[in-house]
Amino acid sequence: MGKLPWARRVAALASLADDKRLRIFELVAAAPHALGRDEVAGAAGVPRSTASFHLDRLVQDGLLSVEFHKPPERSGPGSGRPAKMYRPAAHEVTASVPERNYDLAGEVLAAAIERAQTTGETVGDALREAAFTAGRDQAGGAASLEDFLTATGYRPVPDGSGGYTLPNCPFHRLSREYRDVVCVMNGAFLRGAAQACGGSGDDVAAAAGPGGCCARINAGAAAETSAETLRPGAVTPRG
Repeated sequence: MGKLPWARRVAALASLADDKRLRIFELVAAAPHALGRDEVAGAAGVPRSTASFHLDRLVQDGLLSVEFHKPPERSGPGSGRPAKMYRPAAHEVTASVPERNYDLAGEVLAAAIERAQTTGETVGDALREAAFTAGRDQAGGAASLEDFLTATGYRPVPDGSGGYTLPNCPFHRLSREYRDVVCVMNGAFLRGAAQACGGSGDDVAAAAGPGGCCARINAGAAAETSAETLRPGAVTPRG
């Protein structure tokens, strides 16, 4: 999914609470090209050793990336080895507590709108198709459905019978305002993920009781009510 694990994202943002580290990160992020340690130390007004420590910590935390090349003023034979240079990491780092995944919701909804415009499908049908495809594609490389659910923010808890309850809703705020839309999207997404991990859409069921996710994962048995039927008239996504 191209995202750091949640705990690492929280730690990365927490590391910017250090004033010097934040200043160094802002310098690198604002530069039009990769910066070396000497450049950063000079611009930040700190010793080279201090700059080096914070730069490498920012790399460790996933906020900066490293590349090796010679600065523009050093080229040709005898100019020495390539220097260690720093630039912002290609990916964004965001985190929330509890964990949410609004980026995923936005991507699925945008894909659904594009699909509806292209195919002429209703927005509802396009949403179910787009969510199912996203779940299937994103879970395709996961070691297990449990691992995928954990990485995506559902916080799965074994229910003692081979299934899982999902105490955390990655789309919590959206689901409060647009429950019908978000729960149908969520159900289709989970069905796609379950299929990619060797299960079936019937493993996904509506969750009973308030709080947490609107769905749960059953132990491979056909569910009486799938998460796709959380809303009357829902259409089962094609897979």
